[in-house]
Amino acid sequence: MNAVIRHEIPGRMRVHFDRARFTMREADTLQYYLQESDAVQKAVVYERTADAVIYYSCERDEIISIIRRYAPEKLEVPESYYESSSRELNAGYHEKIVMSVVWHYTKKLLIPHSIRTLLTCLKTMKYVWRGLKTIPEKKLKVELLDAVAISASMLVKDHNTASSVMFLLDIGDTLEEWTHKQCVDDLARQMALNISKVWKVQDGEEILTDAQLIETGDNVVIRMGNIIPFDGVVVSGDALVNQASMTGEAIPVRKEEGGCVFAGTVVEEGEITIRVTAVGGSGRYDKIVRMIEESEKLKSALESKAEGLADKLVPYTFAGAALAYLLSRNVMKAVSVLMVDYSCALKLAMPLSVLSAIREAGDNGITVKGGKFLEAVSEAEVIVFDKTGTLTKAQPAVRDVISFNGESPDELLREAACLEEHFPHSIANAVVKAAEDKGLNHEEMHTKVEYVVAHGISSTIDGSRALIGSYHFIFEDEGIIIDDSRKEKFEALPDEYSHLYYAKDGKLAAVILIEDPIREDACDTLSALRRHGISHIVMMTGDSERTARKIAGIVGVDEYHAEVLPEDKAGYVEEQKQKGYRVIMIGDGINDSPALSAADAGIAISEGAEIARQIADITIAADELSSIVSLKELSDLLMKRIRFNYRTIVGFNSALIALGLMGVLTPAASALLHNASTIALGLNSTTKLLKAE
Repeated sequence: MNAVIRHEIPGRMRVHFDRARFTMREADTLQYYLQESDAVQKAVVYERTADAVIYYSCERDEIISIIRRYAPEKLEVPESYYESSSRELNAGYHEKIVMSVVWHYTKKLLIPHSIRTLLTCLKTMKYVWRGLKTIPEKKLKVELLDAVAISASMLVKDHNTASSVMFLLDIGDTLEEWTHKQCVDDLARQMALNISKVWKVQDGEEILTDAQLIETGDNVVIRMGNIIPFDGVVVSGDALVNQASMTGEAIPVRKEEGGCVFAGTVVEEGEITIRVTAVGGSGRYDKIVRMIEESEKLKSALESKAEGLADKLVPYTFAGAALAYLLSRNVMKAVSVLMVDYSCALKLAMPLSVLSAIREAGDNGITVKGGKFLEAVSEAEVIVFDKTGTLTKAQPAVRDVISFNGESPDELLREAACLEEHFPHSIANAVVKAAEDKGLNHEEMHTKVEYVVAHGISSTIDGSRALIGSYHFIFEDEGIIIDDSRKEKFEALPDEYSHLYYAKDGKLAAVILIEDPIREDACDTLSALRRHGISHIVMMTGDSERTARKIAGIVGVDEYHAEVLPEDKAGYVEEQKQKGYRVIMIGDGINDSPALSAADAGIAISEGAEIARQIADITIAADELSSIVSLKELSDLLMKRIRFNYRTIVGFNSALIALGLMGVLTPAASALLHNASTIALGLNSTTKLLKAE
């Protein structure tokens, strides 16, 4: 496709493509192509002008080459990308507002007064009906305020005021709806399923397959701790499935042969094979949007309190209008008071503040499932860290494999990787990667794999019972022994590494030494959290006392616990909550899930176990622990904004009511100022909270 450079400065280029305009799909296709390039930092495609503004970090010649290579007919764009695009939504609302403005002012010039009056009367009925519908609720709401104010203007034959008020209300409603939908859409895109690989059953074997290649009718295996990627029917196995993302109910449901499962839910225990019935499933974008819109989790306590107060203030507005009429016998003064209410601004600005903060968190690699969790982070005093993959790097590495049964280290590593690849965790990933780096082929060579939470994995390889996991699991639970001739070698294992134990036929076969380096930003992150109000920092790990003590001393936590089980972590969190503290839990493994669920705000690492990410209230990117500090700052600033909005709304609207009572403001002026301030505050609530670096 031909293109011309319209304007450019270093790092930014505006390009016009050889079209009068793009269709929505064409614009989205180009947007997808540009965003997929590592050289493009940001791209904005304008469908009306067939232009694209491209921000890039490469050489100018490279970005020109990227543009020249654009061939939409050869590009495969996931259908989900088109489904989640907000381009059509924005165009629709933009056109709706423009047409409303054009119609409002054009009819004054071209339509006779008598017909305009009739149109105003007809439109009045819409607002009157909307107000009357609130009466059965036995609550005075803002819709009734609007209906009474417009009706009063019509009764005194001030048709222009009634028309102007309804026009402003229409614009305000449209802007509110547009901004809310845009925020929800952005959040939905962040929360949409992002599963790249699945285990497909083919000819009796499990094959790791690209999720996009799965078709209806295929059989897929989902094991403990993994998200179900498609809607389907269970054909074998049984499992407890957490369906909180669908129903909001955290209690897992048993799924057996013949049972239906839904995309986005999580296998908490067991293993199932499903026949895929829909590749889109419940992970489809529109269903996620509905989940967000209906979720009470979006409301923080402060937000809910402000919105509840909004409805409580409506009767006082009616009382003010009645007082204005009694004192002045002037209907217009009473209408001026009715034109002002606290509810509109409170109900617009508060949710937008929360949704905008959630969207901004997403821009910073943080996924937040609701406003109340941001409030919990803001108020938290205690923070509990898991060690592996959290305070230490999310990508530990295998440094050595020590054989204890005479087999070659490579063969033992190959067998260990074959087991570990089914249960992704940072340590398991390290074992699998080490085998891949050595070119060790580890196709399925075992029977059914069983995962024991916080302990390890058991299976059978070539008729031998194979176990891999922690010291507690291997030696204490399973009673594995070490040959006398190897005990001295075992005692000499280096302390600077974490140890993963592999056993076969009741004897220790190998110890895999894992280098689990501390994150470079761990110490700075903990110091920054203390500056932002966290008073007590705790580390809990299933690792040995020796390793835990070493890490705790380096990063500087206030308290640490070693060799803990999942229930120990959850118990500690509950204990702190009972003492009156707000608690944050940060982890990345299946064994962290109970504590993540128990905490006021559970934070999962994005590259950790899928069940941890599903159960957690917040997910942060794995590459930077410091994003927790950004989350704390964002949460504090959100709470500050909500309080500011509340004070501003009450103060400004109270002043408008007072001016209306004194006759300084006409009803149209009151409506204009009220709606303008509401929209301005709403738009301000969508601005970024964190300062750009």
